[in-house]
Amino acid sequence: MPKIPARSEVDPKYTWNAESVFASPEAWQAEAESIVADISSVKAFQGKLGESAASLADALEALENLQVRAERLAMYAGFTYSVDTADQNAAAMADKAGGVYGQVVAATSFLQPEMLEIGEQTLHQWVREEARLTGYEHFVSNLFRKQAHLRSSEVEEILGMLADPFGGASATRSMLTNADFKFPAVQIADGDALDLTQGTLQKILNGPDRDARKSAWNQYHDLYLAHKNTLASSLATSIKQNVFQMRARKHRSTLAASLFEDNINVDVFHNLISVFKKNLPVWQRYFEIRRKVLGVDELHPYDLWAPLTSSSPKLSYEQAVEWICEGLAPMGAEYVETVRKGALEDRWVDVYPNQGKRTGAFSWGAPGTHPFIMMSFGDNMTGLSTLAHELGHSMHSYLTWQNQPLVYGEYSLFVAEVASNFNQALVRGHLLKSNPDKNFQIAIIEEAMSNFLRYFFIMPTLARFELETHERAERGEALTADTMMTLMADLFAEGYGETVTINRERVGMIWSTFGHLFSDYYVYAYATGISGAHALSRRVLDGVPNAVEDYTKFLKAGASMYPLDALKMAGVDLTKPDAVEETFAVMSEYIDRLEKLTG
Repeated sequence: MPKIPARSEVDPKYTWNAESVFASPEAWQAEAESIVADISSVKAFQGKLGESAASLADALEALENLQVRAERLAMYAGFTYSVDTADQNAAAMADKAGGVYGQVVAATSFLQPEMLEIGEQTLHQWVREEARLTGYEHFVSNLFRKQAHLRSSEVEEILGMLADPFGGASATRSMLTNADFKFPAVQIADGDALDLTQGTLQKILNGPDRDARKSAWNQYHDLYLAHKNTLASSLATSIKQNVFQMRARKHRSTLAASLFEDNINVDVFHNLISVFKKNLPVWQRYFEIRRKVLGVDELHPYDLWAPLTSSSPKLSYEQAVEWICEGLAPMGAEYVETVRKGALEDRWVDVYPNQGKRTGAFSWGAPGTHPFIMMSFGDNMTGLSTLAHELGHSMHSYLTWQNQPLVYGEYSLFVAEVASNFNQALVRGHLLKSNPDKNFQIAIIEEAMSNFLRYFFIMPTLARFELETHERAERGEALTADTMMTLMADLFAEGYGETVTINRERVGMIWSTFGHLFSDYYVYAYATGISGAHALSRRVLDGVPNAVEDYTKFLKAGASMYPLDALKMAGVDLTKPDAVEETFAVMSEYIDRLEKLTG
């Protein structure tokens, strides 16, 4: 593994196109000051929304313009910080952006309470009469659906002002783990050492050297373990903030409060967990096959990503883009060319690892910017799959922004993971057909199972952890590092069964390695998302009439309809457990195929 470069040493062609958003940090600073100065002009609309349809339209235009400017400001600062968390100037920008965004949220908090005062019938009439309000029908209907949980203008303003300080728990955790954590180097058999960072852990775990995998896994989790109390305090604070928000808005539980925003019944969450628990033997069968193929007496967590063939293909970033584009061909030429141009010409992607780059991968942009991607590409099938995944998010954002007004420009987290996993499923289907070589087939299947492991095993397990910790907080019970670790270890032990040997302390800290838990009830949506994705990709791969058109309509819908309705339009009903069951069936097919290929 090559030495991880400093940020300044990365070839600019493999970095995100920051200058397309702001020409320089100085231009960003000027915009931050301009946004703060313009807040008063938006506040001037307060108390006047009910005067006429024109007044409301004027206010909405001003509010939306200010909001999207604040989003671009936050995105630029957050992305700059994410690619180099040791950059103190970037950290200061991210902190300032959070403050500006909080001011904007607080300043615009009068909108919904005043619209409620106007009345639903009047608002629908204004939508019909005022051309600038065309398309707001769903927004108005949804506003009155949420009426029981909206508070007065004064209370809403206070709740809006909490956005910035309530981000402190997540920011503390991120600063600690991404900027301050310095992992010891991993020693390998020939005496060399591998840099262990947030961006290189997965590459080591994907490698053939078992001692290196074990050392990396242990050293990585031991550093989290050494800071268990700080990490537990940060997460407990976030959970308590969720409980506060739930009570402030008069919901019956944090789960109900979180799902209510997207008009999703809690049964969707519980259906997922029920089907997941029922199918744990499927996972345990896979773990046992993996143990036999690796030829080890005991399978440990650090073996779950180990290669099952010594002939896994190595590929460049450019080759990965080409294979992804080939796999996405059923989506049509325009879709494919947008992906290719974004990945290779417009610099949507910040490609390679560097010192200080935060862990994981994500897609982030705002209306008027590219849908950027941060990742740490590895020259293997995992790197290709991660890129395909994030390009799914980016194309979802791109098509939403191209086809929806600002009010519907930010789709729900519930549907986000559908588009990402859909891309992966299409590309995987193409690659399995493109090369019959046994080792190539094994490499594709183990990549698929690695993806399932994250989204269909780890994420549902984290969802169970999240539900239990929130319910404990709702009951007033203490959340400590030790109670969190015990709960996490118990849940993973149940999932692994007798097939995986665990160190309870290290496995018990897995919750602390996922910043996702600071986004309330997000992790379960990975599992429902992968379920919807496989149901929809199968329609496309099977040549179901209008399957591509239906799915494209879903991508273009943004937030213009409720997420469950958008998915039904695309061809899948996630109010029922069928799609989750079907996806376990798809996974079982991969396991059967793997068992035959490995003998």
